[in-house]
Amino acid sequence: MSKKNPKDKTVSLPGHPRPSSAAWANEAGLLAAASPGFLAEHGATMPVPPPGVVQSRPEAPCRLAEIDPDAPGSSDGKAQAEADLAEVRARIRDLQERLYAERKRSLLVVLQAIDTGGKDGTIRHVFEGVNPQGCQVASFKTPSAEELDHDFLWRYHRQVPARGMIGVFNRSHYEDVLIVRVKQLVPEAVWRPRYDLINDFERLLTLSGTTVLKIFLHISKAEQKERLEARLADPTKNWKFDPADLVERQSWDAYQGAFQDALTLCGTRLAPWHVVPANRKWFRNLAVARLVADTLEAMDPRYPEQTADLSGITVPD
Repeated sequence: MSKKNPKDKTVSLPGHPRPSSAAWANEAGLLAAASPGFLAEHGATMPVPPPGVVQSRPEAPCRLAEIDPDAPGSSDGKAQAEADLAEVRARIRDLQERLYAERKRSLLVVLQAIDTGGKDGTIRHVFEGVNPQGCQVASFKTPSAEELDHDFLWRYHRQVPARGMIGVFNRSHYEDVLIVRVKQLVPEAVWRPRYDLINDFERLLTLSGTTVLKIFLHISKAEQKERLEARLADPTKNWKFDPADLVERQSWDAYQGAFQDALTLCGTRLAPWHVVPANRKWFRNLAVARLVADTLEAMDPRYPEQTADLSGITVPD
């Protein structure tokens, strides 16, 4: 049995201890010992988040009220960001091809946000041009009868990307400590232990070769109001409006508290959370694209080594 690392501090809700986890940057040796075929070979580390993005720390609580959802930027920030985004998307396409060719590891991008937070738009803008053979998106809504007959992680584990793939979760396993908690769909005695189970699940994925990149799109309540009103005002966006969103909006504070606890209790060193200010869509898109590209570069996927001698081969007419 491995000894607990003294550097691995924990933050937990009262009466709810959280298990320790190994660090990417400073404890790569521990990860490499558990998964020598992946991390030891490549020496992967989690990247430093881009400017404006707040990365969770295991030793400190995450307080959303202290993070400004309006990203800093100048009057010409949008134009420059869109130009930069094109370059970053090119990086993602190149790295995805290498990941797909290597076929040893995978990347799971977890996107969470409150209603109108911009998950769909982020996916559309960040992964534009990515080879669809190497990327899959899974959305999670109300569980089916079959899914309810299994443990709460079953339906998520089925959608984890295979080796060589980039997977995107549009909502995720965190719904089972978010909407389930806010709407009191199950007792607290059921949802509270799930933080530890989620940490164990993500540790399993990481040590099996799946890097877990978790992103929370942070918008203000005023911004949500504007986006809901825009859906009502534009006939081409009416289909996006759901009256249930107004009901959920009444629970804004409860959702913020639930998000905050998830970011704190599941912001491990293996899989930290990244809070992206998302009031400005152009900033959001660029920040998320940089997170994806930088994470792929840290994974350092490589084309397979050529074992056969191809020098004497000719293609017949």
